[in-house]
Amino acid sequence: MISLHRATKLYGTVIGVNDLTVDLGPGAHGLLGPNGAGKTTLLGLVTGQLRPSMGRVTVFGERPFGNPRVLGRIGYCPAADLLEQQATPREWATYLVRLGGADSGTAVRAADRALERVGLGEAAHRPLKTLSKGMRQRAKLAAAIAHDPDLLVLDEPFIGLDPVARHDLVELVREWSRSRSLLVASHLLHEIEALDAGLAVILGGRLVASGTVEEIRGLIDTLPSEVRLAANRPRRLAEIACSSGLADSLRFEGDDGLVIGTRQPRPLAIALAAAAAREGIALATLHAADRSLEGVFDRLVQLHRGIGSARLERAKRLPAEADR
Repeated sequence: MISLHRATKLYGTVIGVNDLTVDLGPGAHGLLGPNGAGKTTLLGLVTGQLRPSMGRVTVFGERPFGNPRVLGRIGYCPAADLLEQQATPREWATYLVRLGGADSGTAVRAADRALERVGLGEAAHRPLKTLSKGMRQRAKLAAAIAHDPDLLVLDEPFIGLDPVARHDLVELVREWSRSRSLLVASHLLHEIEALDAGLAVILGGRLVASGTVEEIRGLIDTLPSEVRLAANRPRRLAEIACSSGLADSLRFEGDDGLVIGTRQPRPLAIALAAAAAREGIALATLHAADRSLEGVFDRLVQLHRGIGSARLERAKRLPAEADR
């Protein structure tokens, strides 16, 4: 559905997307990354708003830039608020459908169906400037789906919403993704996970990981992470960690600190806590690396910034060393 081959977008001397290659098939996909990672630039390339400086971008097998056949199959909900504040959601959605070539009557009916689908009701006839942030997000979503696109592209759709509005929008988007394709850019990982979407993680304009949640967790699980603790007898806990067979590396910090490299942080933490209780060792702190999706993302950020690069190279050699 979406293919980028060595795609690069330059803004003068600033790199928005850097030599990015990825293929995304039909279905739901989450594009994850912190602010400034290049997500919006990537969406601009996919939706035909930007032309790549180098490389190739295709959507539905064609280049999207300046291509009405492709653009007519895409619905886009931008991160920025709507500038036309005097219009009503109904007027705005109708206008966008007419831009696609529909006649007035068809456009009005399509807009009404979309507004009903997102649950705006009577608010569809009020000026956008009088609506709450959540209602304006619903209006943007209605305008994006009114022409019944094959691909819905959302840029930070949940930002700035209260919990109720966020939950409602997640459910709306999740329902859409059951029958059509979806690409959502966000840094709110738990909402992306709730969409049952595949993940593409972008940092510094580069793709650093892609796949299902399970696949990316599996990637991270091959890398040593850390269990950190502070205790009155850290050397004894180091001996216990070594004898457990779960420790890959050890280092002491100060008089009471111990950092243990491991690929099984939770089982090791449980074993150390039990041993401390059994032997009367006073544990001040015990912290295992986070294996949630949030923790996986934090780990990818660390690796991208060069933290633990030596461990990454070590992890790549571990399977071969284990075979020997």
